[in-house]
Amino acid sequence: MNYEQMAKQILQYSGGAKNILSFTNCMTRLRLDVADQSAVDINALKNIDGVIGVVEGEQFQIILGPGHAQRLRDAFATVSGIVASAEVNGDVRNVAGETKARIKAKQQTSVHAAFRHIGNIFIPIIPGFIACGLITAVVNVCKTLFPGVVSNPWFVLFAAMGGTIGGALHLVTGYNAAKEFGGSPILGLLTGAINYLPVLSGVVVPVLGIALAPSYGGIIGVVFTAYIYTLIEKAVRKVIPAALDLFLVSFITVILGSIAAFIVIMPVSALLMKGITFVLIDFALKQGGIIGGFLLSSLFLPLVMLGIHQGLTPVHAQLIAEHGYTELLPILALAGAGQVGMAIAIYFKTKDKKLKGIISSALPIGFLGIGEPLIYGVSLPLFTPFITACAGAGFGGALLGFAASTGAEVGAKALGVSGLLMLPLIDKWYWYLGGLIVSYIAGFILTWFFGYKEDMLERLK
Repeated sequence: MNYEQMAKQILQYSGGAKNILSFTNCMTRLRLDVADQSAVDINALKNIDGVIGVVEGEQFQIILGPGHAQRLRDAFATVSGIVASAEVNGDVRNVAGETKARIKAKQQTSVHAAFRHIGNIFIPIIPGFIACGLITAVVNVCKTLFPGVVSNPWFVLFAAMGGTIGGALHLVTGYNAAKEFGGSPILGLLTGAINYLPVLSGVVVPVLGIALAPSYGGIIGVVFTAYIYTLIEKAVRKVIPAALDLFLVSFITVILGSIAAFIVIMPVSALLMKGITFVLIDFALKQGGIIGGFLLSSLFLPLVMLGIHQGLTPVHAQLIAEHGYTELLPILALAGAGQVGMAIAIYFKTKDKKLKGIISSALPIGFLGIGEPLIYGVSLPLFTPFITACAGAGFGGALLGFAASTGAEVGAKALGVSGLLMLPLIDKWYWYLGGLIVSYIAGFILTWFFGYKEDMLERLK
């Protein structure tokens, strides 16, 4: 791809540099926050060569596919004319990686804005999850094949590297959260530290009688604490003389923010995490079994389509931090497998060469867990195949739901990968592989008999 040319076109059709509030990227998308949404030419953006699709909303998401988003973001930073950093609230900030001006109040309280913030906090951490997860997978294979290697100090060092992300997760999360909310990143890093202080053991919250402990409130607690730190920092800076800013703003922020964290945020976050875990893991997955698994897998694809699936990332991260794996991610990842089965059925059923070309180019990465090209290039435009793909994924999810109900813990050790690439990150990989195969087959059968007719091609025009 000619990323510079794409960047120029995207900038033009997005209303120019003056209309860009901020921009960032995830693994497959360039994400733009704009001042005036009416100035964005959606159709023109969709027709840019190399653009797979565009998700509209308070944040415009330009879908490019894996490997391209980071390169395009770098080109966009150069072409847009937006300087590499700008001064916001007295701090030097990186415009390309965060928000330049913390958008309107209504966006901060909307559901979509919340998902955007969560994505911006955790997406930069995903490469670390992948690296450490793969190291852990290699370590487990070596232990099985060469049991004697566990006594080798170099092997022990290598194995320890796999746990790095777990040890640093709360610190990195706090840093990114403060940066995302408009506070000082270094103070955000402290929020990750105070929530994991060893001396919290035995501390009892007055009146409530709740005993605190290290990691009480988890990753969710770190994010909320970073948000409160940011509010306090901004409020204090408004009343403290500039000459005393360096000495008092951070001091007061840490003291007041930590008190709020210990007394309110940590207990509430712990309760919230327990509620989410109970509903999604204990109730829907383990108790729901086949039915729960079907619903979780089949309903996840619409979240991916809307770009709000990042809302579950803190849950995955906390499960990995606590248990070493997330049993929720594999069952949700089967959503992409239903897409693959759907696409194969249409490929063999259609006579349209253009549609065959779209599918043949998107299928390889579909097997690797990148389903957006199939979603925006095939299933959503045709619509009915989108339904059959969701349902097909549900059958694979039903298999994993059954496994969970029998006590089999099928969990992924890292975030950021899906499809066949997730296999090395799962101990009981054969259950997950079975789920993939079932989803492929079910997506194929449902689409072949109920999901596609040749007259649907009119919807692509």
